[in-house]
Amino acid sequence: MNGYYGWGLPVAASTYAHDIDFGIIMIHVAMFVIFILWGIFFTYLLIRYRRREGVPAERERDHGALKSLLPDIIVMIFEIGLIVFYAIPSWSRIKMNFPDPSQSNQVDVIAEQFAWNVHYPGADGKFGPREPRLVHFSNPIGLDRDKPAAQDDIVFANEIHMPVGKPTLIKLSSKDVIHSFFVPEFRIKQDAMPGMVIPVWVTPTQTGTFEISCAQLCGFAHSFMRGEVVVQTQEDFDAWLKSRAPAKQEAPAKASESW
Repeated sequence: MNGYYGWGLPVAASTYAHDIDFGIIMIHVAMFVIFILWGIFFTYLLIRYRRREGVPAERERDHGALKSLLPDIIVMIFEIGLIVFYAIPSWSRIKMNFPDPSQSNQVDVIAEQFAWNVHYPGADGKFGPREPRLVHFSNPIGLDRDKPAAQDDIVFANEIHMPVGKPTLIKLSSKDVIHSFFVPEFRIKQDAMPGMVIPVWVTPTQTGTFEISCAQLCGFAHSFMRGEVVVQTQEDFDAWLKSRAPAKQEAPAKASESW
């Protein structure tokens, strides 16, 4: 994972990572240019209006309110343009226009102190029901295994598998306090709120293993709340999913066949 980091931003490993990077870079360049221009202007003022012997201070004539506000107006126009032409379209594309669930890999992520519980629906594509009363050390998400839809569900911790080039829909929730699901290479950072189910999505663009971290202070072991996203080819993903499928339980023997 260290190979994904350099002097700048981490590697862009999702379809919308470059859009977010464009906004970050544009804002930093604009702030740098504004800083330089203001620095030049203040330097000019320090030299032009420095104290000199025999030259009394005089109040210059009023140049008009509009002229004095011109720098602020230019910055305001830039910010409005940034919001209208970049921020709103990008936000809509990432946060409002979700891919079709039937054409996506679906997974539930349930955060808790201090782990990421991952729930896949299995071969039938249906998530089994979860019940708070069933939550136990051996059943961290309270999955009701007696229900038919839950028989082939896959549950494990701190590891999410995704096929490359295919959207993955994640339903994010929390069992206890506020957590924050953060994968820097995907440019995803989304809070997991108790009592809420928050959808997020990503289409990975390259295979590899990427770190999940919690970006919200959530308790004494917050720094250990880490996981991995493993992005694979579709064939490898299907093979992995099949290997993790629960073993089918054998039907009980009939009374006439038992001793």
